[in-house]
Amino acid sequence: MDMSDVPQPAAQVYRALPVREVRSGQWREVQDCVAEEVPVALEFNGVAHAVMMATPDDLEDFACGFSVTEGIVDTASQIYDCECTSSERGYTVHLTIAASCFHRLKEMRRNLTGRTGCGLCGTESLAHAVRGPLALTGGGSFDARSVARAVAGLRTRQLLLAVTGATHAAAWCTADGQIALLREDVGRHNALDKLAGALVRSRDLPGEGFVVITSRASYEMVQKTASVGVSLLVAVSGVTALAVEVAQDAGLTLVGFARGDDGSIYSHPERLKLDAQ
Repeated sequence: MDMSDVPQPAAQVYRALPVREVRSGQWREVQDCVAEEVPVALEFNGVAHAVMMATPDDLEDFACGFSVTEGIVDTASQIYDCECTSSERGYTVHLTIAASCFHRLKEMRRNLTGRTGCGLCGTESLAHAVRGPLALTGGGSFDARSVARAVAGLRTRQLLLAVTGATHAAAWCTADGQIALLREDVGRHNALDKLAGALVRSRDLPGEGFVVITSRASYEMVQKTASVGVSLLVAVSGVTALAVEVAQDAGLTLVGFARGDDGSIYSHPERLKLDAQ
């Protein structure tokens, strides 16, 4: 295959480094591509709120998605401006939000320092740790074959994973299983926030859809998915007990271990159909 014809990720999201590797008992010097992981500061109305470690692309999507899924704003329309700047230390996304939302943000008294493995770092109280999303209303049914089709198509759309082997992805798929949007990041929460931001900022997504993630489905992945009104979350790995509880309460269908035509449905199985049964 001519690699010049294969889509490549943006250059700033990875770098080539010299490494020594061992193959069949022999050392050799090669170059390896590794994913970038940089500090990304989120600033609301001129006030710093959170610093997350993330892959430095789609940062406006990331900031908008984080704002919605963390309850900083209720809708994307309450974000009046979003601008990203860079420096030697990292990136800053400057958001201007509605005054009522900014007042609520100050009342939260949260000072997050994000990690790629946990989105709850820095939460000040147990009351803030688990936030149930509003119950979903509506949401159609989906053919299980569409879910399998979407999962099968994930790998070919993960450009940064193909180069580095080090990133997660979150994809929004149409009802027939076509991948309409996909976002990648070194952090699974970040990838989903990027996708959420792209969803709430887009004005021309077709009809019903569902989300597929390349990681396990923890509580936060369910909460973030439901917060943008998506009624089906499909994970290629396992789920947690709290994720199932929140999905059940929110009216979200949660599927884990989605591989090939197989999967386990942990909540609201009535939304997923086999051969239009």
